[in-house]
Amino acid sequence: MARLQITPSLSLPENEVEFTAIRAQGAGGQNVNKVSSAVHLRFDIYGSSLPQHIKERLIALPDKRITSDGALIIKAQQFRSLEKNREDALNRLAEFIRQATVVHKKRKPTKPSKAAHKRRLESKTKHSQVKKLRKKIE
Repeated sequence: MARLQITPSLSLPENEVEFTAIRAQGAGGQNVNKVSSAVHLRFDIYGSSLPQHIKERLIALPDKRITSDGALIIKAQQFRSLEKNREDALNRLAEFIRQATVVHKKRKPTKPSKAAHKRRLESKTKHSQVKKLRKKIE
């Protein structure tokens, strides 16, 4: 059974991914009307073997390709061959899951030092004096 490698420590069995061949849109002459070369990839997030924390992150993503029942649908129609579109869809799925595995560091709020605060206020005062000296003398 083939596995889709997502990260060095995370892989996904390809039988969890469902493919449907569909007709591609756009230019391509008669070939577009005859051959089903585009691919719909359907991946059930809840029913997958991914770790629970990654599933939760995927579901939380604001992506219109995720349906309300937790399925991710990717349409690949960039290439003229079905096999290349299938490969493209798998690569896009792997990249999508890879994004959910990245944990961003929480921002630690900081505040300016006392010296920086003092310098800022002195600078404002100095600028104010310069402007006062530009006024007409009455």
